[in-house]
Amino acid sequence: MTNPTAQKFGYPRTLVAETAHWLVLLRPQQPTLGSLVLVCKEEAQAFSDLSPAAFADLKIAVDGIEALLRDAVGYEKINYLMLMMVDKDVHFHVLPRYEGSRDYRGKSFPDAGWPAQPQLASHVALDDDEAAALAGDLAARWRA
Repeated sequence: MTNPTAQKFGYPRTLVAETAHWLVLLRPQQPTLGSLVLVCKEEAQAFSDLSPAAFADLKIAVDGIEALLRDAVGYEKINYLMLMMVDKDVHFHVLPRYEGSRDYRGKSFPDAGWPAQPQLASHVALDDDEAAALAGDLAARWRA
């Protein structure tokens, strides 16, 4: 069974990639182009509750994410935010950061917080079809 955090972020429609212990999902609200959610598939609500196997597999997921976003977005920095205040399952918001903006299918995706903290409230909200299209485009580039 998929955890509530993955479901909230549109799984399986927003699935970009999957490793043994992690789901890589597109974040429908895009503070920057290519923003993702990395959700652990284990039943854990604290980072320290993850199994050693999930920690080891995190390396595979992160390597894949960074290669994907470097190629697809051309980020200058990348932020991993582990907030877990509303959505309790272990997960990270992954935000590629860049100066200026990036364009995708006729929409502009500025990084409103550059070069400081990301501005999550300033985002491009994708509808279901747009989110599925971007997730599919990213999934096609996944190499891990």
